[in-house]
Amino acid sequence: MLQTVLIMTMLIVPVLATGGCGQQPSQQETGPEVSFEFQPGMLLIRVGGDEFATYVYSDPEIPRPYFAHVKTPSGIQATRNHPPVPGKDETDHATFHPGIWLAFGDINGNDYWRLDAKVEHEMFVGDPQPGPGKGTFTVRNYYCRTSDGSRMVLEVCKYTITAQEDCYTLISESTFSSDQEDFYFGDQEEFGLGIRVATPISVRYGGHMVNAEGLMDEEGVWGKASDWCDYHGVVDDTLIGMTIMPDPRNFRPSWYHARDYGFIAANPFGRKAMKQGPESKVVVKKGEEFFLGFGVAVYSKPKGQQVDRHAYYHRYLQQIGVE
Repeated sequence: MLQTVLIMTMLIVPVLATGGCGQQPSQQETGPEVSFEFQPGMLLIRVGGDEFATYVYSDPEIPRPYFAHVKTPSGIQATRNHPPVPGKDETDHATFHPGIWLAFGDINGNDYWRLDAKVEHEMFVGDPQPGPGKGTFTVRNYYCRTSDGSRMVLEVCKYTITAQEDCYTLISESTFSSDQEDFYFGDQEEFGLGIRVATPISVRYGGHMVNAEGLMDEEGVWGKASDWCDYHGVVDDTLIGMTIMPDPRNFRPSWYHARDYGFIAANPFGRKAMKQGPESKVVVKKGEEFFLGFGVAVYSKPKGQQVDRHAYYHRYLQQIGVE
């Protein structure tokens, strides 16, 4: 049985902003204003007055929170349309893959990935905090039992959005706990932080995936552990993409469940499912806290310009206080 990493308090570190994702941080937050607007069941996130993403916390068809319609700094949408548009989008997994989401196929036998069990949004912890180059909000969620809908596991998640000229970064930092019972994370492909990219940049339509080692597309990146894994392609002569970056403070590195049809999940749990060893069962004891964090860099560049994803990753490490 694996020993879990126990973090009794979430690490909340001041985020240093820069004029670009790969530059050294300055001592003050700079960059376009990150702002928030509540709408029924959702929180609209803007950067510089333009829509960046919608955080949906109440949806009768998808009983877990997610980010939809995530846009790059150029305004081009990086995630698939939600719901997918027939004739324009691949329409598989319409509710499982809404944009960017965190989900788990097995917590104590309950399946939140396939929507068999509910993740209940309880509340926002305080008001969202807007600001130049950075905005934050924190939520409390309960993972409920399939059998009777009762609350089982508490998640407190702080989201941070940082904004630079050519790159926006979405950071999630979650702690999971239960004051009722022990709980465990099982072993499946369908675990962790997932993204579904805009259909035109999927590998099937000319886009590509690449990881930190330079391995390409599903054949190269599936099941491999790496500091980051990226999905990108060209839309309207603009290179757009998203880079998933697991937090190095997680209990172990993530493997990538990655598909050419436009999907990546960073999965630190599915050791057997990802063909990397014996079956995994990560147990969290009653009263203890379990930490899990990820970053997603959302970027755009003129077609033909180079993208320094290693710089995006190192900036993310600076933002979470690891580097």
